[in-house]
Amino acid sequence: MTQIPHPYNLGDKGYISQKLQKKLYEEHRVAFWTPVRKNQRILQSDAWKQWMKRKRKVIETVFSILVDSYRITEIRANSVSGFETALDGILLAYSLVVLRLVER
Repeated sequence: MTQIPHPYNLGDKGYISQKLQKKLYEEHRVAFWTPVRKNQRILQSDAWKQWMKRKRKVIETVFSILVDSYRITEIRANSVSGFETALDGILLAYSLVVLRLVER
């Protein structure tokens, strides 16, 4: 997480507690933006909720494509570096298709 070029990351509702969010920010300057659960007392504006929904929809759509079309969940690797290499290849292929540099 400390190698990410920007400190803001989107998480889902059940991802992280306020206490852990604060600790990560204080120690590593990493901030998580998460939707508020119904049982939380934090208020967020409607504009913020809409922005968050749009961003999450894009993320979920891309992840769904990576799972269905590129079989990202079926990577069989014997090491972390093997997994990273396979993942890099899948993300490269997806990026080339999105940029229309190659056809599917």
